[in-house]
Amino acid sequence: MSSTRDDVPDGVDSRTVETDRLETHYLESGDPDGSGETVLFVHGNVSSSRFYDHLLATLDDDHHVVAPDLRGYGDSETRVIDATEGLGDFTADLRALIADLGLESPLTIVGWSLGGGVAMQYALEEHSSVDSLVLINPVSPYGFGGTKNLEGTPCFDDYAGSGGGTGNDEFVSALADRDRSEGGEASPRKILRTYYVAPSHRFEEGREESYLTGMLDTVAGDENYPGDSRPSDNWPGIAPGETGVNNALSPKYFDCSSITEVDAEEKPAIHWLRGDADQIVSNESLFDIGALGQMGEVPGWPGEDVFPPQPMVDQTRAVFEEYEERGGTVEEVVFANVGHTPHVEVPGDVRETLEVVLE
Repeated sequence: MSSTRDDVPDGVDSRTVETDRLETHYLESGDPDGSGETVLFVHGNVSSSRFYDHLLATLDDDHHVVAPDLRGYGDSETRVIDATEGLGDFTADLRALIADLGLESPLTIVGWSLGGGVAMQYALEEHSSVDSLVLINPVSPYGFGGTKNLEGTPCFDDYAGSGGGTGNDEFVSALADRDRSEGGEASPRKILRTYYVAPSHRFEEGREESYLTGMLDTVAGDENYPGDSRPSDNWPGIAPGETGVNNALSPKYFDCSSITEVDAEEKPAIHWLRGDADQIVSNESLFDIGALGQMGEVPGWPGEDVFPPQPMVDQTRAVFEEYEERGGTVEEVVFANVGHTPHVEVPGDVRETLEVVLE
């Protein structure tokens, strides 16, 4: 086990450990032997644990908090993401880290965006070892892209319109070049300012550069972000490949809606936190091919009946309502005028919510 980053806030440690699956970098705070909860933070796509570091620094020291970088992100090792396992590589990596660090269960897992999907999948596989899920603007339980209606019905049998081929080429190239410039509609800095946070948000001094570094530490390519693709006869002409994170998020391979079927007495409590100005995970996501087609941004859109915008929030709510009907508990917390990163935009509000969950 070794130290890695030297720019973390006071009270937070940066470490790297070699598990039997992955050399994993993680941030750690609090007391492993304290009386509080053990909390695992899982970051989103094109990001890293950097997006959590200041929140970790403000949590009660009684809690033992660990925030890893997923494979291919941050300062963790790069390994191929096998998309045919859905988010299985990520959950297996977490399982190995938890075992290696000897984290006590039951855990509270905080998952943001992609990390929300990882958290739900982990709870589906290991529900008896999870006490609570705190899901921050999580991906729909039916994955990202290529589905319609509240049941997550695929628009096409080959799940065209989802997966690695839906990534923006200019953005991917900018990630690969570690572009820190302010120019271009698809530059990482522009995406951070416009979509990760609400456009009205102003970063605290130094934070924008750290978050941008967290984005640029994403490994770009067919095996990680966004992943490979296959040609399709269906609109928009591309279907999911078999490697990379966007394919792992495709409903072709990822569907955790069966979390509703976990026995009532073993269902983790779900706390659903979201910003009402989120443009990434929403009913009309500006990152969804269906929404872009409806707007005329992608030619040849086959229309509302065939490929509507994915109703991501409504799908999530429908699954969570069934979760409650089957004996689980769900609390929804909505932050007004907040985008995709409530933990960055209103960290005090998120911390207060977390502390109530962890009481």
